[in-house]
Amino acid sequence: MNAREVAKLLVSIGAVELRTDPAQWFTWASGERAPIYCDNRVVMSYPDARRRIAAALAESIRRAFPDAQVIAGTATAGIPHAAWVADLLELPMVYVRGAAKEHGKGKLVEGRPLRGERVALVEDAVSFGGSSLSAVAGLEAEGGKVVGVQAIYSYGFPKARERFAAAGVTLLALTDFDALLESLELDAPTKQVLLAWRAR
Repeated sequence: MNAREVAKLLVSIGAVELRTDPAQWFTWASGERAPIYCDNRVVMSYPDARRRIAAALAESIRRAFPDAQVIAGTATAGIPHAAWVADLLELPMVYVRGAAKEHGKGKLVEGRPLRGERVALVEDAVSFGGSSLSAVAGLEAEGGKVVGVQAIYSYGFPKARERFAAAGVTLLALTDFDALLESLELDAPTKQVLLAWRAR
C-alpha cells in the first residue's frame, strides 16, 4: 500500500478525528494541543485493516532494514503491531517501556535479553519524536543496535525530522499528515488551519 492508501484505510475505520474548534482540540500526553488525532490503536479492532497494515509494515522493514534481527514495539500502542510484524518476518520480538518498572525485575525492555542484535522499532505514530528516540536509547542501553524506526503514521513536524537527523536514526512511516489531509478531502479553510498548526 502507498501512503494515500494507508491514510484512506485509517480514515475508513475511524482512526482519524478532527476538531476544528480550538476550544475542543485534543490534548496530547506531552501537553500539546491539536486539531487532529490519529489513534492507531483502533486498527486492532478491524481484522482486515490490521492484516493489511501489518503486511505493509513488514514489507517496509524487510526492504529498508533487511538486516534486522529483532522487532521491538513501543509500549503500549506499538506492541500489537510489533507482534504481528515479528510473526510475519519470523523474528524475535521485545517491547520497550516508557520507563523501567518500579517492581519485579525493574525491566525497561521486556522479552529475552538483547545481545547486540540489530533491532527495528515499530511505532504506531510519531509526533515530535521524543518518546521514539527515548525508546531507541532504552533498547540500545539494554544491548540492542537500533537500525531504524518504522511507524504507521508521522505528523511530519520539522522538529521531529531535526531530532531524528541529529540522533542519526532513520524514521520511516507508512503514511503521514499530508496523505491524511488528501484522504479527508477537506475544504480550503480547514486545510489551512491544519497546515498552519503543523508548521509551527
